[in-house]
Amino acid sequence: MLVSILHRATGTALAIGGGILFAWWLAAAASGPDYYESFRYYAVQAEAGDTLGCIVNVLARIVAIGLTWSFFQHLFSGLRHFVLDTGAGYELKTNRMWSILTIVGSITFTALIWGCILLARG
Repeated sequence: MLVSILHRATGTALAIGGGILFAWWLAAAASGPDYYESFRYYAVQAEAGDTLGCIVNVLARIVAIGLTWSFFQHLFSGLRHFVLDTGAGYELKTNRMWSILTIVGSITFTALIWGCILLARG
């Protein structure tokens, strides 16, 4: 039940949150180099002395981590539903195992992706 609700919630989060972020990025890219640099500054690399920039940057990272988790949760849940559609995995133990694996897998892959991102940035 939880995985089904998470599947719907993450799909909605990806559509709305990802759509807004994508539209912001496209608008910044289409508006010219100054606007795009402003987008990059607030979303990626605000300086420590700029309080507003740091707050927006931290919020942007929280949203990005949330969208990354939503992506993997939705992906693994979709794969689980695909397996269920084949007629397999309806046994209670198997279904529970797949449900737990989707949650654990999404958290693990999110941590791996963001670990790589943060290590690459130094």
